[in-house]
Amino acid sequence: MKTSGVAAETGVVMLIYLNHALAEIKAQCGTEGRALTRRDLYEAIMEGAVERVRPKMMTVVAIMAGLLPIMWSTGTGSEIMQRIAVPMIGGMISSTLLTLIVIPAIFGLVKGFGLPNDDRFDAQPPTPTETQRKRARHLPELAE
Repeated sequence: MKTSGVAAETGVVMLIYLNHALAEIKAQCGTEGRALTRRDLYEAIMEGAVERVRPKMMTVVAIMAGLLPIMWSTGTGSEIMQRIAVPMIGGMISSTLLTLIVIPAIFGLVKGFGLPNDDRFDAQPPTPTETQRKRARHLPELAE
């Protein structure tokens, strides 16, 4: 499995989630009768990106769990296999950073171009979106 294929696939899925979250926020702004602001875009990026953290980390951990024994092997042919595994491990780490940090940042720059700033941003804390409220209701309470 090539690391670039995994990076491309997870990057496309991240963009789908970001676009879906942005569409939900746009619909919410439309029902409230206000324009989309940079604060709304920020909320959409946070909501869309957070939904992809666990699946991406599960993918990376599964691939790394398969590659690490190759790195630690000492048998016949292990030198050649280690030379194959090292770039793949590095690629998975860089793919994770690309998917979880770089793609949402570039998405925010591209989609945020020309959006007005939200004057309420510094004045009051943001109100949770409907999806965030639903998610909070399903979270288990922490034992103290």
